[in-house]
Amino acid sequence: MSPPPPPPPPLGRGRKRAVHAFDAALDDAELVAARTSLAQGRWTAVRALLAATGDDWDRRGHRVTVLAQEPAALAWARDWQLAEPESADAAVLLACATVQRALHGKDRPERAREACDAAAALAPADPTPWLGLLILERARGSEGDVVRLFDEVRHRYPEHHHAHHLMVARLAERRAEAGQDPLHEVYDFANWAAEQAPADSPLAMLPVVAHAERYRVLAGAGSESTDPAASGHWVGRRARQVMKAAFDWWLEWEGEDHPRRHLDLNFLAHAKFCEGRGAEAAALFHRIGPHATPEPWSYPDRDPYQAFRAARDSALGTV
Repeated sequence: MSPPPPPPPPLGRGRKRAVHAFDAALDDAELVAARTSLAQGRWTAVRALLAATGDDWDRRGHRVTVLAQEPAALAWARDWQLAEPESADAAVLLACATVQRALHGKDRPERAREACDAAAALAPADPTPWLGLLILERARGSEGDVVRLFDEVRHRYPEHHHAHHLMVARLAERRAEAGQDPLHEVYDFANWAAEQAPADSPLAMLPVVAHAERYRVLAGAGSESTDPAASGHWVGRRARQVMKAAFDWWLEWEGEDHPRRHLDLNFLAHAKFCEGRGAEAAALFHRIGPHATPEPWSYPDRDPYQAFRAARDSALGTV
């Protein structure tokens, strides 16, 4: 049995550095403003932002992980923690910033784990420190560790969007040699999670995400064309069923207030474009607007900006 292909870089970024930057904040204007203040050394704006976020766990996870990617985040989080040692918000930002440094080889994973454990102790109900650990172990940990950490997140918030995406990406990497196996475990997991979630939950999109992540693995292993639109991965019976169900869900629910909805829209637009459904893809591109995401346009190893622009221009030209 041949070994599976190596996992993607942390958080699913494409292996090739994109010429054009993508903004992980998406359309969260308050997050953008707080991030700018943090870069300028004013962590009080971040304190106000996270306090206002409260226990909206998907939004909190989104905001903390985006802030943690700022180069200055660790230093300012330390200053904040010195000023307010009991602040769970300071601790979780420090933890996730340390995770980012560990992923880029600038800090020891053990230090990141210790920081996440400390943050979890300050806020036992918060899934975000566990999300930080899951991000760390998604890239380098054992399968048992990944499953355990996912369970910790899900125990605190069963619908956690980011955690489910990380789990799907990891599961998709099992059995690269199996090819387009409709019984692959990643599909079972995605369908199970979608069925468990409430009717209006964006986890309804997970089967589409699973199909894209499986394509990433198969194309990376040489089992599929590296041009997703030319690959048969998107035109089989199962693929059509998955895409139709997700598109129908979007038409009914849209999930307009979810902080990571544009990531789902990018996955669905990518799928519809690869399926050859130009009009449906165009409707999604209109809703995406400027909020493109590297995933899944970078799959398997493409320039995501160029792939997004080419697909968008082609789809919009069909209507």
